[in-house]
This record gives sequence, C-alpha cells and structure tokens, in this order.
Amino acid sequence: MTAEETSKLDELATTFADDLTALTRGVLGEDTPRFAALNMGNRVRVSPISADEKVQRIAVSVNGESVLSLMVRYYCCWDGSSTFLATDQADIHVHYAGISDPLIRFEYVRRSKEPPGAHIQVHAHRDEMAYLLRLADAGRPRQGFRRRRLPRLSEMHLPVGGHRLRPALEDVLLFLKREFAIDTEQGWRTVLDEHLVNWRKIQLMSAVRDAPEAAAEVLRTMGYEVTRLGLPAQRPPIDDIKLYWP
Repeated sequence: MTAEETSKLDELATTFADDLTALTRGVLGEDTPRFAALNMGNRVRVSPISADEKVQRIAVSVNGESVLSLMVRYYCCWDGSSTFLATDQADIHVHYAGISDPLIRFEYVRRSKEPPGAHIQVHAHRDEMAYLLRLADAGRPRQGFRRRRLPRLSEMHLPVGGHRLRPALEDVLLFLKREFAIDTEQGWRTVLDEHLVNWRKIQLMSAVRDAPEAAAEVLRTMGYEVTRLGLPAQRPPIDDIKLYWP
C-alpha cells in the first residue's frame, strides 16, 4: 500500500472503532472500554483497549453482577478494489467471567470457503454429537482420529448465512439480552437498532456489488428506472464472488 492508502485505511478503521464504541457504550454503559484502531502493516486491528493499549474484554453484567465478558476483535483491510473498508477477520467470543475458554465463538475469515468463512463454534458437550462425529469416515473428524484425539463439538463450524449475511456484534448483543437478560442502558434498543440498520445496509450494498444484475431486476419490478451507463464491467468468475460463498 502507498502511504496515502495506509493513511486512508487508518482513518476508515478509526471511524469504525468509534462506531463500535458508541454501540457498546450505548447498550452496555459508558464504562465499556473504547475501541481503537492499531495499524499492523497490511491490515488494521480494531478492538477494545485498556489504558496501556492492551486488548481488553468487555464486561457484561446480569442483575448487577459481572458474569459474562466479550472478546471483540476485528482486522480490517481494503476490499478488492481498494475503495471500501473490508473485514479480513472478525472474532466475537462470549466468555463466562474468569474462564479463558469461551462459551460461544462468532467468527469470520474473509478468504475462507471451507470451513465456512462466517461461522459459529459452540464450546459444549453432547454425547449424541460426539457419537456422530466419531462415525465420520472423512473430513475434519478423521484428521483428529489420525492423531488419536477425539473430535470436540467446539471444533464444528456452524454456517450462519455466508460472507454477506453474517451476524454482527449487534446481533450478539441482542442475543445476550434476549437469552440472558443482560443489564443494558436506558434507550439501548434504539442505539442497537440504529447500528443494526447501518450494518444491514452496508452488507446489502456489498451484495449488490456482487450481483448488480439481480439488484437491477428487482428495482425494475418495483417501478424504478435502472439504466446501465456504458459497457458492463467484466464480472469475476462466480467462484470468486463472496455472495455465493458458504
């Protein structure tokens, strides 16, 4: 990247960090640590940091007791056209207080198709699932058997809608509120909904860039006039379009 591209990427990542700070403080409270952008060369890490600039978990309380925490970390980069900020990797881990092993991991890896780039991993045990994994004759479980290690449920990558339709931090916060009744600020839902609408719009615009002909067809059926200016740009092979990735 040129110095100008690096500076612009840092600027966009800082804006993203500020947006995440506004979201988490609007939902969980003003004591939530601020997000900051740290340039790491070819990408920028965005995460909550402490006063000494170390990655910090976000405390989440229930009935006034801090029983959960969130480890939230994004690595940002340029998209393929070096025009828009893209997420190269995202990790949102839900922890029980004081326990290093997470309960649930919401993760995203931009270049991954197999396992799915957007996935959830659940750290739990169920006898029936362990039995099914042991029946596998091929794939990831078999690799574990070769090392004489039984597969674990937490190693399963559960798909969640693909690269363009993946859940965001807003979805995780809403999940925690709905399932565990976490403590939230007054007006939290308005803050969360505003950020969620913005996230959905950004993902929609990405999907439209992946499938402009489909978007134009839908708009025409809704009464819009859609006209292509000039010759259509050469489209990448379908296998390279993230909208269709698992």
